Amino acid sequence: MRWKRPPRGDQDDAGLLRAVARGDADALAVLYDRHAGWLHTRLARRCPDPETVREVLQDTFVTVWRSAGSHRGGEAGGWLWVIAARRLVDAQRAHARRCPPPPETAAPIAPAGPAGSAPSAEDRVLAGLEYGDVGAALERISPELRDVLRATVIDGLTTREAARLLGIPEGTVKTRALRARRELRAALAELAPDTHPLGGMA
Repeated sequence: MRWKRPPRGDQDDAGLLRAVARGDADALAVLYDRHAGWLHTRLARRCPDPETVREVLQDTFVTVWRSAGSHRGGEAGGWLWVIAARRLVDAQRAHARRCPPPPETAAPIAPAGPAGSAPSAEDRVLAGLEYGDVGAALERISPELRDVLRATVIDGLTTREAARLLGIPEGTVKTRALRARRELRAALAELAPDTHPLGGMA
């Protein structure tokens, strides 16, 4: 009996990228189907222009096609996001050169919560992770917890999408998210004892 190669969808990311590096377009299509959804979501959190997001996503996978051989193994999520983030920065710089912003710019809009619901008070606080006391508190928690918060709150990724991005099991994402919120709340209490924006949250 001839040995049958397993379906592409059963291959891990590293195997698919090795195949892409050999010029396998089918492997690239599987990677696209596997990762394009959460990449689009994450890019859209950082860029309000749908056309730019689509172009960046396309450029990301063109780059994957050209540089798959540079991947060093393991889950591709983080590697893909680095490429996508760089392409987004390039696109935004090009746009800024073509269309300088007006003198007055609007305040950034906090990302929405799940479809059909308004962002919670905690999510609105976490949406400003880079600013003020929250930003300072965030620097006090471990990098792996920070990454989970950014993926699930800032970028609005699902647990499954965050797990794929970070290369960890879904259960680990949930556990780290709970720990991150607890540690962030404790750090905020030390920095601003009279303010408890995360108070009452489990």
